[in-house]
Amino acid sequence: MNARPPVHANAAAATAEERLAAFAATLELADVPAPVLRRAEELMIDWFGSALAGKGARPVETLTSFAEAMGPADGASEILIHRRRTSPYMAAFANAAASHFAEQDDVHNGSVFHPASVVFPPALATAQAEGASGADLLVAVVAGYEVGIRVGEFLGRSHYRTFHTTGTAGTLAAAAAVGRLLRLSPAQMLNAFGSAGTQSAGLWEFLRDGADSKQLHTAHAAGAGLAAAYLARDGFTGARRILEGRQGMAAGMSTDADPSRLVDGLATRWTLAETSFKYHASCRHTHPAADALQQVMRANALAASDVKHVVARVHQGAIDVLGPVVDPGTVHQSKFSMGTVLGLIAVDGHAGLAEFDAHYRDPAVVAFRDRVTMELDDEVDRAYPARWIGKVTVETTDGRRFDGRVDEPKGDPGNTLSPVELEDKAVRLARYRDGASEAEARSAIAAIRALASTPRVPRFLA
Repeated sequence: MNARPPVHANAAAATAEERLAAFAATLELADVPAPVLRRAEELMIDWFGSALAGKGARPVETLTSFAEAMGPADGASEILIHRRRTSPYMAAFANAAASHFAEQDDVHNGSVFHPASVVFPPALATAQAEGASGADLLVAVVAGYEVGIRVGEFLGRSHYRTFHTTGTAGTLAAAAAVGRLLRLSPAQMLNAFGSAGTQSAGLWEFLRDGADSKQLHTAHAAGAGLAAAYLARDGFTGARRILEGRQGMAAGMSTDADPSRLVDGLATRWTLAETSFKYHASCRHTHPAADALQQVMRANALAASDVKHVVARVHQGAIDVLGPVVDPGTVHQSKFSMGTVLGLIAVDGHAGLAEFDAHYRDPAVVAFRDRVTMELDDEVDRAYPARWIGKVTVETTDGRRFDGRVDEPKGDPGNTLSPVELEDKAVRLARYRDGASEAEARSAIAAIRALASTPRVPRFLA
């Protein structure tokens, strides 16, 4: 992968915030290796399907109705699920809410961050409003991913115990993407980061109640980051040390922040290319164990009724996020239940959207759920978040014991989706709640793959 000159004239003396802002503001198409651009297109295809899969979900529709009531009745930016146009802010808000509902949007392991849901909505909305080229949109997306992922890595594991990183780091990711489309100077981008960071929010407490907050997290992050960039263009100032300052994000939101992560390999290590697709329609923390259980059951021809007990050997982050969900009362809450996810794997063979909708309260799935426990595993915990190892121990009703292990869950860069799998997933998600027909989804996929040579970003459905 090609190297790029230092992103700041005096990089050694600049703060990490300044270097990150300069990188995002000055990134050009020629700086981005071709494989990274292709990966950005694939991530957009994946996001497009995920956004449409949010159609019809009550929390998403509530937030979208709010956006439509608050925004103009017409504009340049499209709300995908309603095929209406509005302002870039309201389109970003609505599309970000929709993107994170089906639990099929991408994830970066090391930052425990879902970039697509907070980068693509504001970037697409701004590109459509500003008449940007497809190449500019892709470059902006790369900038958003690189900034957001690094901020997530910087904030560390302690941050994630309480804060939903996608909601917090997501504000800066959105600001970086929109700022690049608006051609902010490095100084303006730094101001945008300050305004975005001061709006960072998103607490995990909602999981205990099965509340709707997760969609608000992404909607707010996308809108706040977009607003921060537009305000910076007009001279609005923000804190210059919003990340590392004595009263900045790390001071208030982390006990193990690592400033070196902000500029680690900047312009040479492309974190976008490290981002994983989600195979199962559930919280990513369930995926390693789900893959490991699937492996054991297939290899040994086990049925759900053959299993007496399953121990999912997990990292602490999984216990923190999944532990509060004991008896899920909604489909969405069930996606944060390790037992339910493994129950669907055992009973249905897959934990996809259709399986959750139809069977999350099925007696066989509930019975299996109650036979699943999570235990902290030292190896798994030490590897996390850089690696998400899946380990399960399965005890059968006839006294046999099987251990399953997966070192790279399905969807990770080393075990990624093929182009056919990726496109089929996007089409399936688009059709899930009639967000788009197969023909419309295939047309959008073709348009995304052609973005690098597209002079003006089109509307995809509106």
